[in-house]
Amino acid sequence: MDLEELYGQIRACRRCGLCQGRNHAVPGEGLELAPKVMCIGEGPGQQEDLSGRPFVGPAGQLLDRMLASIGLNRQNTYIANVVKCRPPANRTPEAAEVQACLPFLRQQVRLIRPRILFCLGATAARAIIDPNFRVTKQRGLWVERKGFYLMGSYHPSALLRDESGQYKRQAWEDLKSLRAKLEELERG
Repeated sequence: MDLEELYGQIRACRRCGLCQGRNHAVPGEGLELAPKVMCIGEGPGQQEDLSGRPFVGPAGQLLDRMLASIGLNRQNTYIANVVKCRPPANRTPEAAEVQACLPFLRQQVRLIRPRILFCLGATAARAIIDPNFRVTKQRGLWVERKGFYLMGSYHPSALLRDESGQYKRQAWEDLKSLRAKLEELERG
């Protein structure tokens, strides 16, 4: 299977009830072969559902600025979500919805072959790193598994709501750690 075939399966998917309210399934976008980083969020929001593209609303604009701060962009990374259809009212995806979509995400990782999975928010980190992941306690910690480096951090939408600035400072530390890991991988 190649990515186009996988994208077709995602767009035709009826594995869970999320398909009933979608305008577009949102497979992902970016560098499709061997990017160093794959950013994985929770699920599409309203703007993403309307456009069929991941992270295009305010949280996506912040993600773009975050990536740019460490020399990355949508052309040299890959951006996806755990669930491929928008949950109603942007609620957190339910466990059954996550389980229905995880095979798609796993196949994307196999086909795209990133070195780093950068999990944005608790839903992504729980699906990929540890079912008990706590962003406030475990963000910024590296896990190596099956040749991949995994790290969880705050979702950009949480940063937009962070009036204290505490999460933003911590997210900046996570980004610096991501940049250092990239440099380490480039040195071999």
